[in-house]
Amino acid sequence: MIRTLAVTHKGEVLLNLALGEIQLADYAWIWVDFASPTAEETLMLDSYFHFHPLAIEDCMHILQRPKLDYYESVQFFVLHALNERTLEAEEIDLFLSKNFLVSYHHQEKSEMNEAWDQVRREIHSRKGWSGGPMAAAYTVMDKLVDKYFPSLYSIEDELADLESRGSSESVEELMSQVFDVRGRLLKLRRTIVPMRDLMYRIVNSQHVQSNGEERIYFGDIYDHLLKLTDMIEVDREMTADLRDSYISLNSNRMNSIMKTLTVITTVFMPLTLIAGIYGMNFRVMPELEWKYGYLAILLLMLVLGGGMFQWFRRSGWFK
Repeated sequence: MIRTLAVTHKGEVLLNLALGEIQLADYAWIWVDFASPTAEETLMLDSYFHFHPLAIEDCMHILQRPKLDYYESVQFFVLHALNERTLEAEEIDLFLSKNFLVSYHHQEKSEMNEAWDQVRREIHSRKGWSGGPMAAAYTVMDKLVDKYFPSLYSIEDELADLESRGSSESVEELMSQVFDVRGRLLKLRRTIVPMRDLMYRIVNSQHVQSNGEERIYFGDIYDHLLKLTDMIEVDREMTADLRDSYISLNSNRMNSIMKTLTVITTVFMPLTLIAGIYGMNFRVMPELEWKYGYLAILLLMLVLGGGMFQWFRRSGWFK
């Protein structure tokens, strides 16, 4: 699907004009959005706009790393949106010139719809920063970055919940959840860090068609990405701390179990020795003929076991 937003020299907005009927000279600027385009629609990147073949090839190959390339009067951006369900990156490409913005993406994205509606509203109201293709490009990037926050906030809430459940669930289940969170943080990091590097290049590049005021807005996006990166690093450190805590907790539980088994084994060792001695089948064992031998041996074993138990308790084995 191709949708168009054309702004006349008088500031009027015309929507969904046929692309083949648009003459760039007749308008102040236009925004053309290729959303899940067909093969025939994709050909218009070459037949109508005459973009560089390498840029068109990058649009076809999924998934490129976020980047900025310069082709004569056109800047080509590769951006990453975030799939909120899988946390996988989804590519969005922008072609930016003085009088047009072309966006290309293989999936329908709510961020693009929000940016489209916001640009249209700002032009109608003539409020805020609505200066043309650069403003529209900024709006797209801002919406993409804003969508990163909910996923990261959700992970932070999950980490806080994991920290509070440390004593109520098995260590195996908790460790599995911690490693799952670390995997999702890694996915977010693979998306956010390249976007941060790209935004740094945009803010500091002399080739991008923006003035000082516009750079302030791009700098704000860069600050958001810095914040996201710091949050990811803090969360990764937190998962490492949780992992170490669970390992220590598991070791303490194992030590407690081993200590209990050791005490039981130690108490029964002399009792087993006595039982073993009188379980031998020698003919000459005087105690076997004693009338009270059985009771005496039981009493001895009881006193010996109880005495060892009291000794271990006084020695602090049960603390």
